[in-house]
Amino acid sequence: MVLSIQRLLAASLIAACAGALAQPAGISDRAIRIGVINDRSGPYMDATGEGSVVAARLAAEEFKNSINGAPIEILFGDHLNKPDVGSAMARKWFDNDKVDVIVDIGPSNVGFAIVSLGNERGKMVLTNSASSDFTGKACTKYSAQWNYNTFSNSKAMAAAAVKEGLDTWFLIVADYSFGHSMSADLRRELAPRGAKILGEVKVPLNTPDFTSYLLQAQASGAKAIGLAIAGQDVVTTVKQAAELNIQKKQTLVGLTVNVSEIEALGLETAQGLLVVSTFEWNRNKVTRDWTKRFTDKFTKLPTANQAAVYSQVKHYLRAVQATGTDEPGAVMAKMRELPVQDAFAENGRLREDGQMLHDIYVARTKKPSESTAKGDYFQVIQVVPGEQAFASLADTACPLVKK
Repeated sequence: MVLSIQRLLAASLIAACAGALAQPAGISDRAIRIGVINDRSGPYMDATGEGSVVAARLAAEEFKNSINGAPIEILFGDHLNKPDVGSAMARKWFDNDKVDVIVDIGPSNVGFAIVSLGNERGKMVLTNSASSDFTGKACTKYSAQWNYNTFSNSKAMAAAAVKEGLDTWFLIVADYSFGHSMSADLRRELAPRGAKILGEVKVPLNTPDFTSYLLQAQASGAKAIGLAIAGQDVVTTVKQAAELNIQKKQTLVGLTVNVSEIEALGLETAQGLLVVSTFEWNRNKVTRDWTKRFTDKFTKLPTANQAAVYSQVKHYLRAVQATGTDEPGAVMAKMRELPVQDAFAENGRLREDGQMLHDIYVARTKKPSESTAKGDYFQVIQVVPGEQAFASLADTACPLVKK
């Protein structure tokens, strides 16, 4: 009898241990901490900045700011577009503040530093940084790229622009990793379509005067002037191009343009600009309703970056809720399993290389006479499905993908 009781107790203990091992790890520190890090004071502050924090909070509100009794906390910080500053902040968040995931970021050089740190720490990073290397040779099992990348925008724009007869180009390129990657990807997409690059200049971040570069582009006679630049640099370039009357004979092509840049320029100056977009706030009822929620709290229209932050945070929280844990491996697996369906992406999905596939839009900035209301800035001329816009798994250099 004693032996039978001992066996029964042992069997019960084994079953209890097995059950415990089968259960989710739970939410660490009884809190879900999300860090929004971006440019809050420099050339990208309008495209990201406080608006991204507002977007993250909107996502948290949909979960009533807690999951399974664990509060959702949103932290935010300014990396000043410097990799060392971004790394130091991310290290403090991961090591001291117990942040579970970092979102947004911006400049690719800052993004690479934070993604690398996240991989070392076993922490998740969902980036809106643009270099296609984030889902290529620099991919990690804890990171994902959400908004767009230089491959997707180059491919979408090259196909649409050449179709419109823009077969000669001059490139104005940001002289850091984003610009270099965009130039390389655009050249690769234009060449097989018979388009030629007549010249290229590299420019420092936050350049105050683009006149000399624009005069070189004008003198080249290229039909298209490709802007592999972003944020305030786009605003400065387009304004100065208008002063030189460049748009009368050449087409400016913005390879990454947000609604914030168009609002800063005004349609009179921005009209005719060919752009790649990942979020059109007026596209349908879902996007309009979410934009109303956003503008009730922030007054400005949401940019694609900010809408992507909302999508990142919402999808992350959906996975935490579904798994009952914030353990990075389990959460990332569930994020790949669940479809991405929200105001940013109607039919998105997260691949094993960390690429979030979604539609890309090619659009033309309207003339003032064509705009019917505030925010009615773009006419979409082509919708490129994510499966066509982003690099295929067969072509990826991501070491996580088995071929």
